[in-house]
Amino acid sequence: MTTAQWYVLIEEDTRTTRSADGVVLKLHRWTLSASHPVAGPEDQALAVAEDAALTYMPSFLANYATPGEGPARRAFLTPDGTWLVHLKQRHRECHIRVSTARLVHTQEETQAPPPETIKQKLRHALERHTPSDTRWIPKT
Repeated sequence: MTTAQWYVLIEEDTRTTRSADGVVLKLHRWTLSASHPVAGPEDQALAVAEDAALTYMPSFLANYATPGEGPARRAFLTPDGTWLVHLKQRHRECHIRVSTARLVHTQEETQAPPPETIKQKLRHALERHTPSDTRWIPKT
């Protein structure tokens, strides 16, 4: 299905701390934590993104905040319109990325039909599954 709706996307730097051989490792990875549809044109989406950059509280800090507290916030607007926000509260700090995007395509998941007979179910359980060969190849 093709569509043309604007969204505000919020990505958080999720961090986990692991220890290996006496060394503390802080592992970072970006995750899409929110996608909010915007009823309106691109200008409206940009305004919503700015509001999110200036007020959104990432879960990493929200889990430790008490009512009435707010983190220190430095919000940077990059030339492409993406916000990169650095937040700090007490001894914790993190960053988020807020951007606008136009949803242009959606597709539902498809699944193969389940085996129907006992013989098919047994064969399905015993056979080694090979991945489908549906790699993307550029059109020339």
